[in-house]
Amino acid sequence: LQVNELLWNADSTILAIWLEDLKVENSTPNTYVQLWTTGNYHWYLKQSLHFGSLEENQLVSLLWDQEKPYRLHVLCQGWQYLFYDWHWTTDHGMGDNSQHAANVAVIDGDKVLVTVFEHAVIPPPMCTYEIQLQQAVNQVAFHTDPKRGGDMAILDADNKISVYRYGETVTVNDPTVRFGAVGGSGFKAAVETPYLDKTYRVDVGSNNNEAMNPLGLRFLTWLPDDSFLVVGQGQHVGQSVLHHLTAVPHVAGTEEEHLKLRLSVPVDGEVISLYCSPVTKTVALQLANKQILKYLWGASTPVLEPWRTSNGSAVQFPHPCMQTSITRISGEEMILGLTDRCRFFINDIEVASNITSFATYNEFLLVTTNSHTCQCFCLKNTSMKALQAGLSSAAAPNSETLRKVERGSRIITVVPQDTKVVLQMPRGNLETVHHRALVLAQIRKWLDRLMFREAFQCMRKLRINLNLLYDHNPQASMPHYVFLENTETFIRQIDSVNYINLFFTELNRSIFNFDLTVNIYLEIKVNGLIFRNPLRSESQCFCHLTFSCTASVFFRYCLSILTAHVKKSPPELEIALQKVHDLRENITPDVKAVSAEEALKYLLFLVDVNELYEYSLGTYDFDLVIMVAEKSQKDPKEYLPFLNTLRKMETNYQRYTIDRHLKRYTKALGHLSKCGPEHFSEFLNLVKDQNQYCEALKLYPSSTQEYKDISDAYGEYLIQKQLYEQAALIFARAGIFLKALDAFQNSGNWQQALCMASRLGYTKDQLSSVARSMAGR
Repeated sequence: LQVNELLWNADSTILAIWLEDLKVENSTPNTYVQLWTTGNYHWYLKQSLHFGSLEENQLVSLLWDQEKPYRLHVLCQGWQYLFYDWHWTTDHGMGDNSQHAANVAVIDGDKVLVTVFEHAVIPPPMCTYEIQLQQAVNQVAFHTDPKRGGDMAILDADNKISVYRYGETVTVNDPTVRFGAVGGSGFKAAVETPYLDKTYRVDVGSNNNEAMNPLGLRFLTWLPDDSFLVVGQGQHVGQSVLHHLTAVPHVAGTEEEHLKLRLSVPVDGEVISLYCSPVTKTVALQLANKQILKYLWGASTPVLEPWRTSNGSAVQFPHPCMQTSITRISGEEMILGLTDRCRFFINDIEVASNITSFATYNEFLLVTTNSHTCQCFCLKNTSMKALQAGLSSAAAPNSETLRKVERGSRIITVVPQDTKVVLQMPRGNLETVHHRALVLAQIRKWLDRLMFREAFQCMRKLRINLNLLYDHNPQASMPHYVFLENTETFIRQIDSVNYINLFFTELNRSIFNFDLTVNIYLEIKVNGLIFRNPLRSESQCFCHLTFSCTASVFFRYCLSILTAHVKKSPPELEIALQKVHDLRENITPDVKAVSAEEALKYLLFLVDVNELYEYSLGTYDFDLVIMVAEKSQKDPKEYLPFLNTLRKMETNYQRYTIDRHLKRYTKALGHLSKCGPEHFSEFLNLVKDQNQYCEALKLYPSSTQEYKDISDAYGEYLIQKQLYEQAALIFARAGIFLKALDAFQNSGNWQQALCMASRLGYTKDQLSSVARSMAGR
């Protein structure tokens, strides 16, 4: 080959090379035009135009347009003039559910570099695997059937289509497919690779006119029924033809199969884009005159008709768009378009003028903007006006719909059934972001399907508040959560003590009127509703989980049980310490479980050691107290004399002393009441000091002297508070009628006062005196 000319386009992003075969006597050399680009310090051959060897096809002039950087002018010896308009596009797998829908193909001469973003984010020119073709590649089309979104049809410079499919039936490695960056000596690749299924020759337009027009077949589209669409040049300038191709049954002995022409539909205008939606199966054509057409390929007689809105008006983009897509907004199918000047259209309405790239995924629309942000909008229950307002106005910095991205970032693909959005920088490197809106939507889907492990791992990796596991999807008619009904499923799926402990420690301990995640993660509306959860108590959640753990495998999840008791509100540290004590007493060598020493060490990680020491005293287990004390910074001279003194005491008095030390006065009174009459004075002093009269009265029968003494002291206390009638009732119940009479007199209750006087055996004169004294007050 010899190079005749090198031409940079106006913005120096594409290098055109005019090539010819070396001249041979008595023959006309073949002529080629190649288009090269560079990225990440690598040169890519993106397009190869073969003009053949006919004399009238020989190039006379090759020139880039000065105003439109991507327009190339070609003049041939036969005075045929051609011009080509190019624009950048990203070839990626179609659909939202296919495991290969996140595949992205990059044309590099006679190779196609494929990156499987579901498994590895590898920047070009590196790739997951590469496909070697016999000729230079001009276009890659992915299958539009969502279940086969990774299958590829590759159109080369000789108008041959190579079909590569994924499947389990082929086990032999295809020699045309080899691993790229993921391949390694001694390593087994976990990525599935496609195989060459068939090679088709396209028989459409095989005359001389088409031979003079390289890329005469363009916009290759693979329909869900395994047929193909291509656009060819019409008989007149400014006209196109839409060819619908189907495979011809294979003839034995031939290497290539053929695609026959099912139908050719003339188009009155130049087709500048063609898109087939994998969701709605709709095919949309954009013409140079900005008109939008819909191809009804599924009809018995496929036809073209204008794209119309719900009110019947024809759709026409205000300006030609370099990228188009089809999606549903509030149930209505609409076409989206983006120009090279960042103008974004939905049907014929311009909704934004600062969009640099966009992608649709499930019910979401993702866009990048000139202000270096990535925004995500839910299209399921939104209106055009709301979407337009959201795109035109700046969202709050902490909004779920917005996140900052690197300058010049453009969306490459969104990984289905995941949360990854792959962006490419101007210099060619890649960045993966996890947009909060997609993350929360995916987590909610997992939780709706009770896939707790996937949701937990995602939340842990992306630092999403784990309260969402508990707060998600409350039953609207019942005061509890679906999560509580599936705690055993949760524990079985998580299957990790550390992860369950992490979940416990992140749960909020407070009780809210509304759930925590309503305030932190405002849910993108689904079906127009945002549920506000009823009164929430983590204690209830912990009880359910603790019960589930205890009922299944106590020894395995004992650390989780300890965490549950510590995180309850109020904390149940005594029960947690008792669990440690039980572990020490009941564990046997044949049982796989953590030791009491390990459990105590873990408990000290959750609770301050000095606080835990105080609570350990409350277990009355001195061995456990010493275990905790040894883990603290306390000097043995501080706690051993105190413990030795306690050991010498009688059991009830010992526990009374401990409870009084811990200020658990109710329990202290209970133990002291069992120590005998000789300690009653101490008992009464404690009651008076701590105002524990009501609790003290419960500890003695009403017929005892102790009960009467406590009531006497209680009544005097109430009189000091000027609560005369209550004091009188206490006195009367204990049989202290004289004090009861005085208290009723002071309260002005003459009926009860006379009753008390009668109980005291007063004469009529004395009763009259009592009545007159009260009447005079």
